[in-house]
Amino acid sequence: MVGAQEQGLKLLVPRSGVSIYAIRVQMALAMKGLAYDYLPEDPRCKSDLLLASNPVHKTLPVLIHSGRPVCESLIIVEYLDDAFPGNGASILPADPYRRAVARFWAAYVDNKMFPSCIGILNTAKQQERADKVEETLAAFGLLEAALAECSKEGEAEAPFFGGGSIGFLDIALGCYIPWFEAIGRLAGVPPFLDAARTPKLAAWAGRFRAAEPVIALLTAVDKVQEYITSVLYPKWNVAVTASN
Repeated sequence: MVGAQEQGLKLLVPRSGVSIYAIRVQMALAMKGLAYDYLPEDPRCKSDLLLASNPVHKTLPVLIHSGRPVCESLIIVEYLDDAFPGNGASILPADPYRRAVARFWAAYVDNKMFPSCIGILNTAKQQERADKVEETLAAFGLLEAALAECSKEGEAEAPFFGGGSIGFLDIALGCYIPWFEAIGRLAGVPPFLDAARTPKLAAWAGRFRAAEPVIALLTAVDKVQEYITSVLYPKWNVAVTASN
């Protein structure tokens, strides 16, 4: 593994340890075999380093490489793949079309799928909750079809979106797995990753969770559940009260 000092890599992350987006970047760093300085931050008390590194959004994670910041988790993953082409396996597909497809679905997961899923908990209205559940299930159905298409390798079916090994879309979606499970538990709904409804996706999730380096980085479901109940629920209740 290349040393952090040699590469000048620093990673600013929320200190909660449950950040989907920080873990996404950590997976990419591990796949590339790169060491880095791990710098946990309190998002409620932003450091001068964070404000200087990400003055636009002031959010985490931020990767600092030789003094230069890179922001937004998917952009950081792509940057690491481009900046260290000789380290580990490529994360993004080599084929331009497959790259575009992977980027499309990664953006869909971030901008549509997860907001629908977390929205199940962020409403007290039964109809709104039911609508969010349906939206989430529909999204899982679309990802089931995307997996069947992305994992094609000739006549065979590869184990991951990235083919024979974990790739860009695997990382983009896979870091949400503990959150999907925790949200389902708290909402009292059947598992979203259901072998009867989405067999390919459920089998993929099992392979992803057991793979290196994922197995050492993926957040425990109980920890995510505790974070939602102790941090997010109070925050949402304050927002609802303020809007009434």
